[in-house]
Amino acid sequence: MFTAVLVALVIGGLIIFLVQRSRNQVLKTEDGWWGAGAPPDAEEDVTIWSFKVTTSDEDLEDLHRRIDQTRPVPSLEDSQFNYGFNSHYLHKVVSYWRNDFDWRRQVDKLNQYPHFKTNIEGIDVHYVHVKPQRVPEGTRAIPLIMVHGWPGSFYEFYGLIPLLTEPSDPDWLVFEVVCPSIPGYGFSEAPRKKGFDSVCAARIFHKLMRRLGFQQFYAHGGDWGWLVTTNMAQLEPKTVTGLHVNFAPPSKPGLLMALSIMLGHYFPKLFGFTEMDVERLYPCMEKLVLESIKESGYMHIQATKPDTAGRGLNDSPVGLAAYILEKFSTWTDHDYRNLEDGGLTRKFSLDDLLTNVMIYWTSGCIISSMRFYKENFGKGLDAAHAKIPVYVPTGFACFPNELMHTPKLWVKQKYHNLINFSPMQRGGHFAAMEEPQLMAEDIQKFTRTVEKMMKKQ
Repeated sequence: MFTAVLVALVIGGLIIFLVQRSRNQVLKTEDGWWGAGAPPDAEEDVTIWSFKVTTSDEDLEDLHRRIDQTRPVPSLEDSQFNYGFNSHYLHKVVSYWRNDFDWRRQVDKLNQYPHFKTNIEGIDVHYVHVKPQRVPEGTRAIPLIMVHGWPGSFYEFYGLIPLLTEPSDPDWLVFEVVCPSIPGYGFSEAPRKKGFDSVCAARIFHKLMRRLGFQQFYAHGGDWGWLVTTNMAQLEPKTVTGLHVNFAPPSKPGLLMALSIMLGHYFPKLFGFTEMDVERLYPCMEKLVLESIKESGYMHIQATKPDTAGRGLNDSPVGLAAYILEKFSTWTDHDYRNLEDGGLTRKFSLDDLLTNVMIYWTSGCIISSMRFYKENFGKGLDAAHAKIPVYVPTGFACFPNELMHTPKLWVKQKYHNLINFSPMQRGGHFAAMEEPQLMAEDIQKFTRTVEKMMKKQ
């Protein structure tokens, strides 16, 4: 009897030790220098300066000249968006862009929020910083960093920002929002050296938030923003109060995930699978394998030779628009591939879509944005951050038309402190831009839950 108790105590103690050791795992990183040449001997300049989006008449004239000189290519009959962006509809989009789209008006819209830049690790980092006009007495503004992905930009959050900073519901929390551009995207300077991956972006954004005076904050991200904010939580778990994401593909599939794929169709309750899980995952060869192959060609190009394809996109505004906007079609709903217009304006306006394209065009960032794939995938699938769980309180918004469906069981393999898992009513990959109200509601729900938990501690 005594021996059995002793063995049980030893095993129990070992389990507690291993769990505690795992909990203490923190992602390691070192400062970098991404500017041209060698880093200067002087201390880093921490100046923050205002920035405004501007475009010269000469730049617009050059854009119009390039649009006018495009060489149309007819699409195949009855091909819709299954071969990529349909040329017949592209002609309509380009015609609107050339003759009706008012970029000056959209610039005013971009500049409605304060923009800033600051130099971190040798590159100028752009961000939008929106403070609430009113904070209810007895409360505080909740700091929140929101990070975009590809082929999006900080503009994805423009419909979401006012819902968080100026909520109409008096019971809602009020947020102070920071939306940076990943270096190499939009108006953030591109790294001049190889190796700038998601961990580097996470480290730079931590420095940005500290420079703005935030010792603790919440983080939200989708697409690459999911990985950057996840890395932020892994780097400094005591700084990130809560992490909210709407994209969470398995970073390191394990035995439990494999078993759930093999048996989940027959025993869904055994793995906690819902009807939506079963619908999105099976038949798994079609839903997980073939669908991924159909929609991942761009990723292979960008993860291997981004500069080659990128050079053509950087020269041709029509090519750039087709390349970017095709993702806003298929990634919003894969059934849109079967529509002549790709369903583009079912969820977005052409003005908003072309504004995002113009951010890429006017900043000339398409190649550097594509390189982010090379830097992340070029190091293989065994990166340090893939092995480290996230223990920061996490909320996951599961949108039904997301590129890759992730059941709760799979999310919990990475995010061990998952306190909110929200099956959403509708929405796809660009959820913050497509369904800002739903996203705001879920961020509110998650943050309120974390704040209540903290008060009880």
